[in-house]
Amino acid sequence: MAEPLLLRDARLVGSGPDPVDVLLRDGIITEIGAVVKVSGVRPVALDGRWLLSGLWDEHVHFTQWALMRQRLDISAATGAAHAAAMVRDHLAGAAAADHPLVGYGFRDGLWTDAPSREQLDAAAGARAVVLVSADLHSVWLNTAASVRFGVAAIDDVLREDAAFAVTRQLDEVPDALADRWAAEAAAAAARGVVGIVDLEMAWNATVWARRVAGGLRNLRVDAGIYPTELDRALREGLRTGDAVPGGDDLIRVGPFKILIDGSLNTRTACCRDRDADGANGWLTVSPDALLGLLRRAVAGGLVPAVHAIGDEAVRIALDTFAVLGSGGRMEHAQLVADADLPRFAALGVTASMQPEHAMDDRDVADRYWADRTGRAFPVGALWRAGATLALGSDAPVSPLDPWRGIAAAVSRSRDGLPPWHPEQTIPVAAALAASTRGRLIVPGAPADLVVLEQDPLTASPAQLRSMPVAATVLRGAVTAGTLPG
Repeated sequence: MAEPLLLRDARLVGSGPDPVDVLLRDGIITEIGAVVKVSGVRPVALDGRWLLSGLWDEHVHFTQWALMRQRLDISAATGAAHAAAMVRDHLAGAAAADHPLVGYGFRDGLWTDAPSREQLDAAAGARAVVLVSADLHSVWLNTAASVRFGVAAIDDVLREDAAFAVTRQLDEVPDALADRWAAEAAAAAARGVVGIVDLEMAWNATVWARRVAGGLRNLRVDAGIYPTELDRALREGLRTGDAVPGGDDLIRVGPFKILIDGSLNTRTACCRDRDADGANGWLTVSPDALLGLLRRAVAGGLVPAVHAIGDEAVRIALDTFAVLGSGGRMEHAQLVADADLPRFAALGVTASMQPEHAMDDRDVADRYWADRTGRAFPVGALWRAGATLALGSDAPVSPLDPWRGIAAAVSRSRDGLPPWHPEQTIPVAAALAASTRGRLIVPGAPADLVVLEQDPLTASPAQLRSMPVAATVLRGAVTAGTLPG
């Protein structure tokens, strides 16, 4: 257990300008106010720095985030030929290797030339190449990679389940190496992160218990469960919120995650109306199958989290929640019909959203959802309708840094561009609440805190995006940065 700390002269974000003292003992905030004299406690002078509850990223694919940091970044590719040239240039300076070259980050929704395996064959020859899209919903392979991963289809780009089958094979690296990369990726604590909801497609409870045993103790983790593991979870009696054995009370069972449609950039989000290319995506799970799976999960004590991006998928998910009467989470909700906005609050469905995606995909949305972008990424509309918001990054789709999402939520702008549908902004206080699980700095609350050099409530969007974090505290111990004194 961390040594007791007395944080002197801290300004609590949202509680006025007067500094207070905050006493941390046994991982808990035990006293707030003018703590005049306390024995056996290390005093720390914050000198008027701001104190905020620790940040949570509510939607992360953590192993993917760790792996992507080791891969070739092709996110700057402006077309298929450009991406292939980036592969060719990278291999020109690389030693020969038997393992596949893996790249990530391509967004082909606006490309004028279509990806083809012939382009990658010409760039890489016999070296297997797999390029993973930024949204993780498609992969582009050359012939050597298709043979290596047993892909029988001749499609140049694999989408949804076919793509996931390849990425699961890419994730098969030795545990020791994956855990070392995960420890490096856990540097997110330096941005004030104290917890994540890990929705990796794996049996996450065991993975995280192993990482904690190996010394990775600077994050709380809610470890998600997928349909392929539902039987095991129910058999072992796992319930959302329960501590995972071996997790040192840092790892808890997360939600039951199920995808029912695809994504915007992959053009597989299930929408009511056809897009500019005449497509309207598809469902990956039928409504009847969805209801059956969620009934089993809820009966077993698991909170459902439904991935739904297109407005038709959102409606189907809400209809299912209405039958269940259980509440839960909706992941993404990138396109929502006006009539469905108030249903989130009425049904107790949390909107787990990623505001930075609106900045990443604004041009793609304008291209494919041109007649409906006023209700795309509707963070503001859902907040005004009373929905509970939970903000995240979907890392590695966007970087694991909540301040980016907070800045996007309050500005709908990035890179000096005009705000995109500014009616969908929310106040800074609302974005902070959605990034801290609404937790307040009060006696009895966990001592999960972030010390800031600037008041986020008065910061500009640019300042929010690069918010200076002095230190992050988890269970009363510093996990990143340095406390003064």
